[in-house]
Amino acid sequence: MNPTLLAILAICAYLASAVLIFRPLAKDGSKRAALLCAWAAIALHSFYTALVIQQNGGFNFSFFSTASLISMIVALLLLLAAFGKPVVSLGMFLFPVAALMLGLDLIFPEKQHPLNTHSWEMNTHILSSIIAFSLLNIAALQAILLAIQNQQLKSHPPKRYIQSMPPLQTMEALLFQMIGAGLLFLSISLLSGFFFLEDIFAQHLAHKTILSMAAWLIFSGLLLGRWRYGWRGRTAIKWTLFGFLFLLLAYFGSKLVLELILKR
Repeated sequence: MNPTLLAILAICAYLASAVLIFRPLAKDGSKRAALLCAWAAIALHSFYTALVIQQNGGFNFSFFSTASLISMIVALLLLLAAFGKPVVSLGMFLFPVAALMLGLDLIFPEKQHPLNTHSWEMNTHILSSIIAFSLLNIAALQAILLAIQNQQLKSHPPKRYIQSMPPLQTMEALLFQMIGAGLLFLSISLLSGFFFLEDIFAQHLAHKTILSMAAWLIFSGLLLGRWRYGWRGRTAIKWTLFGFLFLLLAYFGSKLVLELILKR
């Protein structure tokens, strides 16, 4: 099958799902349709990725390819969480981003950046890093949505799609659950890096290590503050976004500079 066709269909399905979710006070039928579109998008995105890997003889760890893969994993984790938690509303932010990353991967094919090793140690480090970033990505989106909800609830009356969201307490509880899960995998990623990588502070890895450690400290401090001092609201939102910014720079900062700006 043509990978380009799969990618285009996946993009359309992502956008259709986002539109259905965004509809104010969407009825159950619309929500079910949105979820079906999202699952179809992820299936098509997965088939596209598998075909590209097969054609290239391995995954291309370039900037847009990696961003596309991570966005697909984030979308998948969101849908899995939606079975038991009211997180479907995050799709109106997340699915357009996934569609954009897939589109950029399709439009701007880049030179191959394969891994030099496929040992289980390296695979553990990479997989835990991707899962950590994906979970904390969802947490950052949750924080943005929480900020919008908090601001809108102060207006009289708030917008209808805000009224359809879960209560603030539920949204905050979900935020800290996502941060806790993401921090667990980030800890595994850092520990596996220290134990399995020869020199985690080598020149090309130093900034990633330092920024990832800074993000770990921020998220750990946030959870500690939540447990010890009951932090919530704006404090939780700011710390979450600040921590994710460090993680975003750690994961994509060097790729952006080296591959897209310096063309290396």
